[in-house]
Amino acid sequence: MSESTITAKGQTTVPRQVRDGIGAGPGTRLVWHVMPGGGLIVRAETHSVLDLAGMLKSPKKKPVPVEDMNPWR
Repeated sequence: MSESTITAKGQTTVPRQVRDGIGAGPGTRLVWHVMPGGGLIVRAETHSVLDLAGMLKSPKKKPVPVEDMNPWR
């Protein structure tokens, strides 16, 4: 288990073990969610959905017409 302390300025240091576990480095944005029961979820935004652009390629290397995608043909 890792822990850190909040300073008088409201700052804290994310422990190295946690940073390494989530792949966070300088510039990583953290999203904080306070749950109704008082719990806390902190999520690292390490990747953007834009990083997925171009990952999937057509086997024929050309676009597939919409007509060819219809399942009833």
